[in-house]
Amino acid sequence: MADHSIRGKVALIAGGGKNLGGLIARDLAQQGAKAVAIHYNSASSKAEADATVAAVQQAGAKAVAIQGELTQAGAMAKLFEQAIAAVGRPDIAINTVGKVLKKPLVDISEAEYDEMTAVNSKAAFFFLKEAGKHVNDNGKVCTLVTSLLGAFTPFYAAYAGTKAPVEHFTRAAAKEFGARGISVTAVGPGPMDTGFFYPAESAEAQAYHKTAAALSGFTPTGLTHIEDVVPFIRHLVSDGWWITGQTLLINGGYTTK
Repeated sequence: MADHSIRGKVALIAGGGKNLGGLIARDLAQQGAKAVAIHYNSASSKAEADATVAAVQQAGAKAVAIQGELTQAGAMAKLFEQAIAAVGRPDIAINTVGKVLKKPLVDISEAEYDEMTAVNSKAAFFFLKEAGKHVNDNGKVCTLVTSLLGAFTPFYAAYAGTKAPVEHFTRAAAKEFGARGISVTAVGPGPMDTGFFYPAESAEAQAYHKTAAALSGFTPTGLTHIEDVVPFIRHLVSDGWWITGQTLLINGGYTTK
């Protein structure tokens, strides 16, 4: 039988320097991961990535931070190449990269659409491609999408619309990689209490999102917190290996599908 525990495993996290990705990196180390390769996008987030590396190392795992702008296929291939050179072939590959745009569809420019597609769809596609080439047999692959995939709402056409293909990429990858024992999943958190949420929403919209989930009254802000999401990802990349090809919405009853 394959060993599905996290202990002794190598992980690669795209967008792993801060927020949800940073907490996932810390959690994997605390669960006994041997090494974690932590990707961050730009120099502005280097300090946070370095802090995550230090926390992972303090938990007893090897860690390395790798910078990269991942909207080109070659850059994604380079990320996996650098991670493998630094810590070895990954057993766990998690993609948390994404970009939010809230704007009426009729006001979205071609440049904005292209950027959203590059970050949310294209990067996810080539992450899955490289994971399929480099993740060890019986490995786990997980990508972050959004709970808006279960919503009927205006103004998120470019955001949810460019995350939607990832659900289909996940299904295809799960079928194709399954012969090697690799499970592939997508996780869609609800609006999260991070720095990505607040700049995108007006005060009125923030107030709505903070009360929209069935369980909003039982959290500090009413939003999804990164601490709420991490246990599910931990399960999917370990004992939850039998879940594959699925998109799980983790949002306290904010949306469903």
